[in-house]
Amino acid sequence: MAAAGALAKHEQILVLDPPTDLKFKGPFTDVVTTNLKLRNPSDRKVCFKVKTTAPRRYCVRPNSGIIDPGSSVIVSVMLQPFDYDPNEKSKHKFMVQTTYAPPNISDMEAVWKEAKPDELMDSKLRCVFEMPNENDKLNDIDASKPAPVLNTSKQDGPMPKPHSVSLNDTETRKLVEECKRLQAEIMKLTDENRHLRSNWVQKHFLRSGQMGAVLSKTLSQMHSDPLRVLI
Repeated sequence: MAAAGALAKHEQILVLDPPTDLKFKGPFTDVVTTNLKLRNPSDRKVCFKVKTTAPRRYCVRPNSGIIDPGSSVIVSVMLQPFDYDPNEKSKHKFMVQTTYAPPNISDMEAVWKEAKPDELMDSKLRCVFEMPNENDKLNDIDASKPAPVLNTSKQDGPMPKPHSVSLNDTETRKLVEECKRLQAEIMKLTDENRHLRSNWVQKHFLRSGQMGAVLSKTLSQMHSDPLRVLI
């Protein structure tokens, strides 16, 4: 009985949706986002944090926090662009680690450091990459638009998260376009500067050549008729 009680402590208290797989649908030339819902069915506050085996490939918001009793949190997992190979299977994994929150929380880092192994609970998810079929592309475009509306009908879970992710993607594309525009302006200014310098050098040497011709003519006249030049 004691062993069974100790084992029960390791069972995940949160309800994960999806429970085992995080699916990312391509194309993967841009950021692809999928949502993970964490629901706390207990009557106690639960601390959570999300870990991954490929931290450079993903951006997770929020990656840690506290879930009140009966509440939910939507975790947005953003996969960074990469060259997709259909023959290569994804080995990326995520883990949601949880523990019951102590009565007075002042430092989240201290909570995890002081937590005992038998107080920790975890769930593992694997990442699945999918490319849309030709027949599904139009359906995917239409289905992607009403998703925020469906989420807003749910009462549990902060809904601004998925909306903020789409804004971040839009801002990122705007920044990329702005960088391209500034780079084009820099190249244009560089060409104009090179052109102005070339014109200045040509005028400078032309002027120098004219002065040299005048000086040469004057010296020649002085040599042939010194008095005439002086007068």
